[in-house]
Amino acid sequence: MISLNNIDAGYLDKQGGRIKVLKNINLSVPSGEFITVVGGNGAGKSTFMNLLAGELIPFSGSFVLDNLDVTTIEAKKRSKYVGRVFQDPRAGSFPDMTIEENLSIAYQRGKNSKLQFGLSYPKRKLFREALASLGIGLEDKLNVLMGSLSGGQRQGVCLLMACLCNCKMLLLDEHTAALDPKMAAKILKLSNEFVRRQKVTTFMITHSLNQALEYGDRTIVLNSGEIVADLKGKQRNEANTNELLRYFAC
Repeated sequence: MISLNNIDAGYLDKQGGRIKVLKNINLSVPSGEFITVVGGNGAGKSTFMNLLAGELIPFSGSFVLDNLDVTTIEAKKRSKYVGRVFQDPRAGSFPDMTIEENLSIAYQRGKNSKLQFGLSYPKRKLFREALASLGIGLEDKLNVLMGSLSGGQRQGVCLLMACLCNCKMLLLDEHTAALDPKMAAKILKLSNEFVRRQKVTTFMITHSLNQALEYGDRTIVLNSGEIVADLKGKQRNEANTNELLRYFAC
């Protein structure tokens, strides 16, 4: 269960004054729900994602994740609860390390044991099986450098990295925007399969209104830092892209 209560958040200007971006955000999300997030430029989508990830501490309000108050827990410590896949395929991984090393780091996140790159057979088998599920031919390339992969391949591995730690919340931050249409469709399909299989609470930002209604269980629309629409159930099932656009002008 995720609960955002009366959240105001933003940034400080050079004089230390508050620039409020998100205003009075209230949201209750059951465990395992998949939410798509849309809004025009400047609506507050990136700020909202940074708030969830812990990159941004709110000015006021509270954020509860599975009965744990994470309001003031910053990104590094929150990472054991939160997986994130970024828009840029180069972000969120280490290009000069191998696929195996990147997956090892993700697997150990939030665990007390020390990182060991010399993997046991069971872990290597786990990584191979996970890579095989992507269907992009990486299961026999554990020792290939991340930086040598195509954008789509790298994004697929980043998706695995975000899910390997059994996180409580997954953030998909426009994670297909930099990919070609064919690979974007493949990564979206894989993302949906991972979310459903692991039953992880997920937020996905997308600029595609069709994607916003096709994927997930619920769609929220941000405008000027506020949630102006929260569509679910029958209302969402009957909604179309023109209706979503109407909220952009509120």
